[in-house]
Amino acid sequence: MNTAIAQAHEQQTLSMPPKPHVISTIGPTLQELGTILRERRPVTLGKEARAAVKRSHAYLRDRLKNDDSPIYGVNTGFGSLYDKRIPKADLAQLQRNLVMSHACGSGDPVPADIVRAMLVLKVQNMAFGHSAVAPATVQRLIDLYNADVLPVVYERGSLGASGDLAPLAHLCLPLLGLGEVTVDGKRMPAAQALKKQGWAPLELGPKEGLALLNGTQFMNAYAALLTLKATHLADLADTIGALSLDAFDGRIEPFHASVHAVRPHPGQAVVAGRMRQLLQGSALIRRPKPHVQDPYSFRCIPQVHGASRDAIAYVERVVERELEAVTDNPTVFDDEDLVISAGNFHGQPLGLALDFLAIAVAELGSISERRVYKLISGQRGLPAFLVAEPGLNSGFMIPQYTAASLVSANKQRCMPNSVDTIDSSNGQEDHVSMGAAAAIKTWAVVHDVERILAIELLNAAQALELRRPAKSSPMLERLHAAFRERVPFVQRDVVMHELMEEALAFVRGMQ
Repeated sequence: MNTAIAQAHEQQTLSMPPKPHVISTIGPTLQELGTILRERRPVTLGKEARAAVKRSHAYLRDRLKNDDSPIYGVNTGFGSLYDKRIPKADLAQLQRNLVMSHACGSGDPVPADIVRAMLVLKVQNMAFGHSAVAPATVQRLIDLYNADVLPVVYERGSLGASGDLAPLAHLCLPLLGLGEVTVDGKRMPAAQALKKQGWAPLELGPKEGLALLNGTQFMNAYAALLTLKATHLADLADTIGALSLDAFDGRIEPFHASVHAVRPHPGQAVVAGRMRQLLQGSALIRRPKPHVQDPYSFRCIPQVHGASRDAIAYVERVVERELEAVTDNPTVFDDEDLVISAGNFHGQPLGLALDFLAIAVAELGSISERRVYKLISGQRGLPAFLVAEPGLNSGFMIPQYTAASLVSANKQRCMPNSVDTIDSSNGQEDHVSMGAAAAIKTWAVVHDVERILAIELLNAAQALELRRPAKSSPMLERLHAAFRERVPFVQRDVVMHELMEEALAFVRGMQ
């Protein structure tokens, strides 16, 4: 009876819609943003945020009625056209023209999760009450997100300086009934999707187009999701590295707490502690070793993985500050009767952080590939290429080639984008962050490191089985058993691509 009640309760819980997230005048933490996106929670404006939006919008509307002094982007042109005054009769057309003319994206569409994050972050940016946009404009962005009507946004086009102008223009075109969206994976004209939803296209008021397009939501959407994934990959790297160490017949001494107490980098201590925990109870790690040292790729796991963890932690702090930031322009301070044109849209903090994140995660892949190389090298009692009858069978020779090719590509990607700049808008925008380019390349780096770790797991599981009947720790044996439910032991040559893809699917499912 109790079991039946529990099952009924569980079924009811699974069928319940996710709890809405209330967007307030305080930005979400990175973990909260991750939960919103992962659980596909609907969002709504909280009472204070709604009041802040209304107040800011009313302030600018009233100011324009009583004062015709120039306000950048409100009654002037944009960029180097800042000195061109726009008549009141043309202010709505000015904002519409801005969105249309800036929709200059190129390349591939960005992933759906990035678009969802951009919508949430754009709403959050306006919820602070410094953007002077109409409540209806904010609500339409919320409607797009909640209905999962996702604007088609392109990868290329942002310099990461006046915010992410081109990507945000594509994000906001559907508000005007323009551009394209995807609904249930199907791409269609935005006008068609709006009609199906019963939404009329919006007419933008003064400053609204500029508020929609200025901002760092493209860069920060990438940075947020990449930081969450990088944290997960750091955990995976420790776990898979521990399995490789035991399969290679490595030593436990380099992970002793005293070693890391005298070099007090926090990430290093965390990794050493995790390695001790992962290997606790292993018969392999406790047995006598004829070798007194292991190669760096095993012995220096705490130092390398730990440094990457410390870098990821820095990036997380930058991202969370950006989640609390107003990044459009001009910034409206209705309580001070001020509208200030400044530079909060500049992506330098994110550009630097994303470059750092790419380097940090790439190193997790680089050292992982070196462990794979050692596992297949025919050392310490393991057969060459981890297979019987090497020569007749190539075994795990070529998965290491693949890992090496991914590592090499990541090394080339890790040239920092943030050290580059290029003049734009006739020299008015004369220093740009290239943060958007950093975001796109870091996305490639992170996902390729996931593939490298999957290849390491494939090799480590094979090597561990060749140590039988000796056993690893209970934690690692459970991992090995779960992996074997998806990927079999390789007796002789097979099509390795299929096993590599299964290994990748397994790694992606590890939480």
